[in-house]
Amino acid sequence: MKLSSSPPSTIRFLNFNSPLLISPLSFNFPKTTFTHFPNFSIHTTTSSPAITAEESQLAPPKPLPHLPWLIVGLGNPGKKYNATRHNVGFEMVDAIAESEGISINNVNFKALLGRGFIGNVPVMLAKPQTFMNSSGESVGSIVSHYKIPLKQVLVVYDDLDLPFAKLRLLQKGGHGGHNGMRSIIDRLKGSRDFPRLRIGIGRPPGKMDAVNFVLRPFNKQEREELEFTFERGIEAVRILLLEGFDKSATVVNSTKAMEQLG
Repeated sequence: MKLSSSPPSTIRFLNFNSPLLISPLSFNFPKTTFTHFPNFSIHTTTSSPAITAEESQLAPPKPLPHLPWLIVGLGNPGKKYNATRHNVGFEMVDAIAESEGISINNVNFKALLGRGFIGNVPVMLAKPQTFMNSSGESVGSIVSHYKIPLKQVLVVYDDLDLPFAKLRLLQKGGHGGHNGMRSIIDRLKGSRDFPRLRIGIGRPPGKMDAVNFVLRPFNKQEREELEFTFERGIEAVRILLLEGFDKSATVVNSTKAMEQLG
């Protein structure tokens, strides 16, 4: 038995009127059976070499791989929205990808996708390209296609109600007025039982409209502080996947613990 792999697909063009933007990665392996998650599947050929009874005792069969975690960063596509407050979800996922050596270079399910591992845990990173208010179209399709348990779907997004650069990890909850989260909950048939990592962007100054505020870029000082937030977020995600929600939440939601990580 061996792990299958595939080269990155080539992005041709985006057509959001189609349920699948670009054909999924193809696999040309005759007489081979795959699990439903191709990049982390194990396949068995019909021509496996015979092994002796002694060898079989020394080398027990490898267990089937776990279902992947789906880590979704919310934001708006296009240069106009790059580096704005509403796109910190995208930036957090980019930071995770860079840290873990995962290329986000596939386009499918109306999202930019990357597949890889954090430690020994398979992960899929996703940045929906539907614009924020329709994020559920992408997330719902990915969850349904790969049959990912909701407890393994982490959504990362900006939060006006958290102080700037603060993190908050929750196991479940409502949308809190965030339209991207509202769309995801709607597409998951109203289920709110999935973890989320909120990144504080603070409140708009004075009487500034919240819509205009979230579309503003960060200033230099904010950008420097945000980089430390991304580093802490990366560590929080690693703890979540490798040690569990309770340990990660204790670290993320404790000011003292996060200061120690920093």
